[in-house]
Amino acid sequence: MMNLAFILIAFLLLASAATAMALRNIIHSALLLVVSWFALALFYLWAGAEFAAFAQVLVYAGAVSMVVLFAVLLTQRTLGDFTLNDESRRRGWRTRRRRALAAVLAAAAVASAIAYAVLNSSLALASTSAPTVTVRELGEQLMGPQAAALLVVGAILTVALVGAVVIAAQEKKSDREGTS
Repeated sequence: MMNLAFILIAFLLLASAATAMALRNIIHSALLLVVSWFALALFYLWAGAEFAAFAQVLVYAGAVSMVVLFAVLLTQRTLGDFTLNDESRRRGWRTRRRRALAAVLAAAAVASAIAYAVLNSSLALASTSAPTVTVRELGEQLMGPQAAALLVVGAILTVALVGAVVIAAQEKKSDREGTS
């Protein structure tokens, strides 16, 4: 039963991530990215890492997905900006094929390096047990001695989002003034 749950979670994660990369509609890709983040949170729950799962949902599936969607919606261009003639379409197809081949080769190289590192790792062979830290203890650390750092990170992310909105609004305003 545990293996079936793992296989279903892995399939959901890989299928949503692969589909997000393959789609041409960026909004659909961003939404599928959110699905893959939720699937990763499911994997964390399956592995017994409850805090990592909750952090995954809060940070990535919640906050980062909203930033990605805002960025996509603020920077959307019309189809008129991307008119292509036949020659540029042919060049684009060749470029996409080369990029796809390069991506597959890079993925194979990275997978090989990771497999080699994991199989030859001394940590994989160690028989010592990992320290047990509860979600409550982690929460007390984040809200106790690390509360200031958590607030600073939140403030930096908020300033970055507001800055992106201001930059996007200025560019759209200057585009409108240039066409008038």
